[in-house]
Amino acid sequence: MKSDVEELMPRLLPVEFGASAEDLNLNGPPRNPQEYLRQVQLEASLCPEVVVAQIDPKKLKKKQTVNASVAGCQAAPMGFCPSLSWQQQQVSNFSDVRQSITKNRQHWSRQTLDDNVLMPKLTDEEGWKRFCLGEKVYLGTSSCDAESEPALDYNKVGFPPFLTIVSRLNQSTVLMVLEILISWFEERTFVPQLGRWLYALLACLEKPLLPEAHSSIRQLARRCAQLRSALESQEDEKLPALNLLICLVARYFEQNDLADQPE
Repeated sequence: MKSDVEELMPRLLPVEFGASAEDLNLNGPPRNPQEYLRQVQLEASLCPEVVVAQIDPKKLKKKQTVNASVAGCQAAPMGFCPSLSWQQQQVSNFSDVRQSITKNRQHWSRQTLDDNVLMPKLTDEEGWKRFCLGEKVYLGTSSCDAESEPALDYNKVGFPPFLTIVSRLNQSTVLMVLEILISWFEERTFVPQLGRWLYALLACLEKPLLPEAHSSIRQLARRCAQLRSALESQEDEKLPALNLLICLVARYFEQNDLADQPE
């Protein structure tokens, strides 16, 4: 008796079969083309019409679903918003930096790293935090800048985003490290080490943006705006860096709804 599928769907390869289904051995090799086609038909008829996949949730990768929030940034307090000409100049400078990195990437990636530069593995989130921010910031013992160290120890103060380092990062790594640092930034304040790495990673981020990158940089701009709104003085040293990151996300990466609108 024909199945419902056979009744509704015409056969693309109509073949006359001399042997009955009982004479066919599905475990053995077909003896001729007609027997092969008959085996295929019999195997298909034995498959259930509905199949439920057995999925192990533990094996699924993190962040498979990307939720890109369309929420805007908090408006800058009076006197904290940069001028339009300042924003345009930063975008121009940033564009020059990106072009320089692209042009010289191959040269810098061939340079030998110092012996003390041990780059973390792609999936080592804690390792990347230590590498970029340094143990002092990572452990929360100090947020001091690298210049204040009498004897410079990059393991303690974080490795700067040297061209020899960032030129080795492919797009997957750039996006992964960017997501790691932005996630860290969500629950902590701004520090110079973070600013340098965010700028460098954005300079290496290729356009057009992937959905994951789109979501991450918008998250970054909103966090910068949130911290800016809490600043008490226009002389705060964090203000130029926060304004710069908001500007690059909004103006260069064309997230225009996040852009600062000068008074």
